[in-house]
Amino acid sequence: MTHQTRLEIIHDFQTQVVYARTEFPMGMKGLELKQGVITPNGDEIRQALAIWGPAIKPGDPVQISLIQIKNDHIHFELNGGALRRKKWYERIQLSGAAPVTVAPGAKPDDPRTNVHGSSLDVYFDKFVPEMTAQQLRDLLYPVFDFNARSREQAYLDTVPPKVKEAIQAHRVLVGMDSEMVIYAKGKPPKKVREREGDTEYEEWIYGAPPADVDFVRFVGGEVVRVETMRVGGDKIVRTEKEVVLPDRDKQKEAKKEQEEKPANAPSLRRPGEDQENVPKPAQGGAPVTPTPPPTVPVPPPPGGPGIVAGR
Repeated sequence: MTHQTRLEIIHDFQTQVVYARTEFPMGMKGLELKQGVITPNGDEIRQALAIWGPAIKPGDPVQISLIQIKNDHIHFELNGGALRRKKWYERIQLSGAAPVTVAPGAKPDDPRTNVHGSSLDVYFDKFVPEMTAQQLRDLLYPVFDFNARSREQAYLDTVPPKVKEAIQAHRVLVGMDSEMVIYAKGKPPKKVREREGDTEYEEWIYGAPPADVDFVRFVGGEVVRVETMRVGGDKIVRTEKEVVLPDRDKQKEAKKEQEEKPANAPSLRRPGEDQENVPKPAQGGAPVTPTPPPTVPVPPPPGGPGIVAGR
């Protein structure tokens, strides 16, 4: 890529606001894109999202705060990047015999992470080729939407067609997550937390008499029941799953799997000691037989053998 093209792309993309088409996990490492394939993906990205949570969600506005063109890839920092950059006064260094004074609030050795920021690296085979800004936008389509005019429009392009149709009709389906319900009905005017047996649930209430009232019940962040009270007194209850979100189910499984992993318990075994032959209390290990005390010879009574000492 020529020097002039580099300047044009940096000028075109830097500080531009776009909409995300995929989730970026929290942490120092963002996503990589090569030939239309996003990494990490599959179980790896689902586990990262389940454990650390997302820094950027589909439909979120994203600001490209920095773009760097390297030898074989282009690096984008999003929403300030994963690591907050130091202020100008935090980069001042003074030397000399006089004592050094640091500006108030400056912590040069304090790496502050930015939970709302992330990064993207777009890799090429050997080197960054010559391209136009529009060609680069086409390459970034799996992660960014440059044509969406609103957050809702960008989000609708990332959900299944059945969910998209329901959101546009302002209807809630059993199986939706909370974000989908907010896009469909807005934020609930009222929330109620209850318990039914051993199950805790949260109910979002939309509407008030004399209009129709919808009760949307969530368990674990998923809609499991939708009850609608009509003006005429009719009650409609839906509990059968109407939409399946496989990615979300796999994220829940990854989080559960991580929580069920046993912690590394401390051990008193020496290096190389066989763990299988060591009795474990939980397995009813045999009790240790106490060792009898050593036999100590008793001295004869005073006066010699057969003679009773005087009183």
